[in-house]
Amino acid sequence: MVVIDTHVWLWWSHDPSRLSPLARTSLFSEEKQGIILVSAISVWEIAVKLQLGKLALPMNIHAWYEKAAGYPGIRIEPVTPRDGIESTLLPGDFHKDPADRLIIALARRHGAPLVTRDQAIIDYPHVETIW
Repeated sequence: MVVIDTHVWLWWSHDPSRLSPLARTSLFSEEKQGIILVSAISVWEIAVKLQLGKLALPMNIHAWYEKAAGYPGIRIEPVTPRDGIESTLLPGDFHKDPADRLIIALARRHGAPLVTRDQAIIDYPHVETIW
């Protein structure tokens, strides 16, 4: 089981070559054998960026979501009250971006590595990352 960051989900869906070799290998392995968790907050992040014109998708958001959520191994995980609470109680020092905090809380709840290229998350010692 792995958790994937929002940008990783986009790249996995559209251009896996943008992923590091280790990230690609991990996702291919999990796609066949395990679960790739995506936080519901990632759906929100994508919709917001699309609405603001900071992201382009090859189809409308509803069609994109149906396709991307249907990839093998992908499981969209709801934001739970526990994740909401834990995102405010992360140990150590981490920036205030609520989406990143919720994604980290999800990874910590499942004891799963987080696939991300985000250097702030990679540098955060309280979550295992893959890149």
